[in-house]
Amino acid sequence: MGADFEPVGPMPNSASENAVAAEDGWRRSTPPDLAALRAELDRIDNTIHDLLIERAHVVEKVAQSGKPAAFRPGREADIVRRLVGRHTGSLPAQALFRMWRELLAGTTGMQSKVTVAVAETGPGAVLTQLAREHFGTMTPLRTHGSPAQALNEVSSGAATVAILPVPTEADNTRDDWWATLATRSPRLHVIARLPFWTARAEGAPAAQALVVASAAPDASAADRSFLVVELDNDVSRDRLTQGLTAAGLTPGAIILRRDAGYARALIEVAGYLTDADPRLSDLTGAIRRPAVLGAYAEPIGGEGA
Repeated sequence: MGADFEPVGPMPNSASENAVAAEDGWRRSTPPDLAALRAELDRIDNTIHDLLIERAHVVEKVAQSGKPAAFRPGREADIVRRLVGRHTGSLPAQALFRMWRELLAGTTGMQSKVTVAVAETGPGAVLTQLAREHFGTMTPLRTHGSPAQALNEVSSGAATVAILPVPTEADNTRDDWWATLATRSPRLHVIARLPFWTARAEGAPAAQALVVASAAPDASAADRSFLVVELDNDVSRDRLTQGLTAAGLTPGAIILRRDAGYARALIEVAGYLTDADPRLSDLTGAIRRPAVLGAYAEPIGGEGA
């Protein structure tokens, strides 16, 4: 006879035990209960809301710290870049961006009243749309027919910022709002560029705008600056570019206007510059030291930004 042995474990020996095992397998493969999923979403929503309340309390403390300006576009740019950079999952990164733009606009409004003056010089209210996307649905907007009117709103204190069209070479000289920006009293500065998220939906207007305020810009991790330079009238664009490079500046777009006695140029350069930058004294051909009009955080764009 063969050797005796003991079973190593219980073995199903009835139809009922087989049925129980089959039901357990079915339950493991069945999608979770919808009510349970909704309860989990409610729990997550409450957690998010609690954190928003906590964040608002911190913002209140920041407002009480005595910092000079509530609107910090460089700081906001770094926040958005960091969050978009760490984002994962199927939620579109642009949806995350829109949520935080609304949140940042709301918390800025907690610290001081923000009013936006928009120079809507073309059809379609495209600059108004850019302003609304960036400054939130609750921020008051006022539209004006010219950059000068919008700038006057900021100079008088009636508006916090002005939204102005990005200057181009094709502009009429009477539209060169940048030419006297540094000489206004109080002084005004370029502090941001819109849109900060540059990827646009198909069919959306590809408008570009600059944001101008009485507060100076704050630096972010990646910036560009604007200079206005008065030059001898015989200075060519190539010579100007060579002079900027020799001074240690990396030029981008240049708008050059010539008058009877001198030329004036609006120059975009890489980096965050201030009036104290020593490189501004080294520009050959300049009649006087260049004026820094301000700076803006370089925009991001695309789902993989």
